[in-house]
Amino acid sequence: MTHASPHWISRNASPHSDQLVTKWLFGMALLVAIMVVIGGVTRLTGSGLSMVEWRPLIGTLPPLSVAEWDRVYQLYQASPEYQQLNFGMSLAAFKNIFFWEYFHRLWGRLLGLAFGLPFLIFVISGRVPQGFGLRLTLLLCLGGFQGVVGWWMVKSGLTEQASVSQYRLASHLAVALVIFSLLIWTGFDLRDGRAKSPKGHGMASLALVGITILAGALVAGMDAGLLYNHYPLMGNGLVPVEYGEAGWLDPFENPASAQFHHRWIAAATFGAVVVLALKARRHGLHLRGNLVLGAIVAQFILGIVTLLHGVPVALGGMHQAGAVVLLGCLLALLHGESHHRQPI
Repeated sequence: MTHASPHWISRNASPHSDQLVTKWLFGMALLVAIMVVIGGVTRLTGSGLSMVEWRPLIGTLPPLSVAEWDRVYQLYQASPEYQQLNFGMSLAAFKNIFFWEYFHRLWGRLLGLAFGLPFLIFVISGRVPQGFGLRLTLLLCLGGFQGVVGWWMVKSGLTEQASVSQYRLASHLAVALVIFSLLIWTGFDLRDGRAKSPKGHGMASLALVGITILAGALVAGMDAGLLYNHYPLMGNGLVPVEYGEAGWLDPFENPASAQFHHRWIAAATFGAVVVLALKARRHGLHLRGNLVLGAIVAQFILGIVTLLHGVPVALGGMHQAGAVVLLGCLLALLHGESHHRQPI
């Protein structure tokens, strides 16, 4: 019986090189998670529209001279955000918001290098894990696509409205979550063996976590977290008085409704994930079940505390980080469940 020879990009693949790729993938997932948090802080500090031009190569370096600082400052002064929201902002204050957007874009470029260069080395050396070439190529393409989506998002705020589209903000975050999830799942596939796709309660919990995070992006995009800073009531009742005012687009364009949905989708997610984690513990997945249980409880409490305090930058950034940690822990649990002798 003959066996098909490995593809040339996997001709030198070995258990040792596969372990190296696994560590690289988990490291990339960590870098993407940090990127999501940096993006959240950029939004919370009102920095996202401080850079009004996209220069993928030249823009790697920050302004290095007085003349260059004056140039980018004048570009910002001509933008709708400056004219409508930050008129009279000093150059020193501009440099503060410029830093976060610059750091966000720089981290994106570093992510591209951190993925692209090792992947090229693995391809040339023939150490791409057998059967994973297509998936790794997809991740590379998604990373490039994310850069385009990011600029598409920023462009929506360089208009007369001077506000980033909540739809584009949610799209930008969604692509980041897909990349993060694929990195985590592929890393576990390499380390523990390929797993089946989640089903049933596990798939429902994963979908709810994703929907909750994207609902949070709509809240962030409309600054809806600055409304109704108490819990669980919104005004005199559970439902805000503004609910339904925007018609059939109300869930997406009414800040009060967006916050209402984020609250209660989060509550449903909390219940579903807690039950899943407890079931996992009963079936022997103690560590991963405990991690998911701790992550969902911490994230739910952190969300309420963030709301009650009016979404300060520190708590908002922690809440963003908590969402990514929860997603990663849940993916680890679902992957482990696929290999477990007693499915949850």
